[in-house]
Amino acid sequence: MAAVHVLDDYYLSITLLITIGYQLIFFAIAFSFKFDKLTDFAGGTNFILLAIITLAFSHARDNARNILVSVFIMAWAARLSGFLLFRILKTGKDDRFDDKRDKFWSFLGFWVFQMLWVWTVSLPVTILNSPNVTQFGQPEFGTGRDIAGVVLYVVGLTMETVSDTQKYRFRSAHGNDGAVCNVGFFAWTRHPNYFGEILIQFSIFVIAISPAAYGYVRGGAEAALYASILGPFFLTTLLMFLSGLPLQERPGAKKRYEKGTNWVEYERYLRRTSILLPFPPPLYERTPVFLKRTLFLEFPIYVFDPEKHADQHKVQSNAAEEGRTRPSDEQGLRS
Repeated sequence: MAAVHVLDDYYLSITLLITIGYQLIFFAIAFSFKFDKLTDFAGGTNFILLAIITLAFSHARDNARNILVSVFIMAWAARLSGFLLFRILKTGKDDRFDDKRDKFWSFLGFWVFQMLWVWTVSLPVTILNSPNVTQFGQPEFGTGRDIAGVVLYVVGLTMETVSDTQKYRFRSAHGNDGAVCNVGFFAWTRHPNYFGEILIQFSIFVIAISPAAYGYVRGGAEAALYASILGPFFLTTLLMFLSGLPLQERPGAKKRYEKGTNWVEYERYLRRTSILLPFPPPLYERTPVFLKRTLFLEFPIYVFDPEKHADQHKVQSNAAEEGRTRPSDEQGLRS
């Protein structure tokens, strides 16, 4: 059966229009009813919708590679959106929107960013399924690139799924007692779920570019497949420099230090545990700082310095209320 041609031969326009419309529907519901529970669900299911539509329109809908990358992104999105929906149903409210929920433009800004996230991260699947790529032949599925992609995907999905479960169970057991989550994968990296998600997106790209890598496509189609690396790069940039690590690392350490919430144990955890790349804690603790700040991606923007970043008035006030020493004093007493 022939491929369906819609608007452009890379499916970029139709997937963008579908994403905008889909997200605006959920935005209207969320803003009108001040309802937080559909936000992440809307993002995850949007990935599934785009993968189904582009595969159904595709000339290669019976090709193993096209089916696999489409199923891979759908499985990842279904698991992620299902887990986040379960979590928000348990907690009842999404704290990210406390200062946006009643402000039309601020709240809409989040949804516009979610549109960009869905459309961009879907690019490897969208372009592989598009008419300008499927008009060419493909290498038979099972190349070394395909196998490497499948292995990376399995590792990434396992890490993300297991670490989400480990952290949820840890928080359920400890509540707000300040305990440091250093169980399972979190003993080797402070953000195993982020590392797993990055692996997943690059694994899909590795499989999707096989027709270009093995010389089966030419011209614009080849360039478009390679350009789809924008998807995994965008996700990595998002997690490392925008909504992921910057919102958790320094702010989280600052909050613990000022409140004196198990700071000594947490500071030891920071010294011993890689920020993103899994690595044995005893070796990481002995790793020179310049390697941590470069090779291990623990850039200065993530690092909390009590002298520069802490509000000492809050530290003293919280210490006085709880009748304890300051975090710095506790550390000195134990050293």
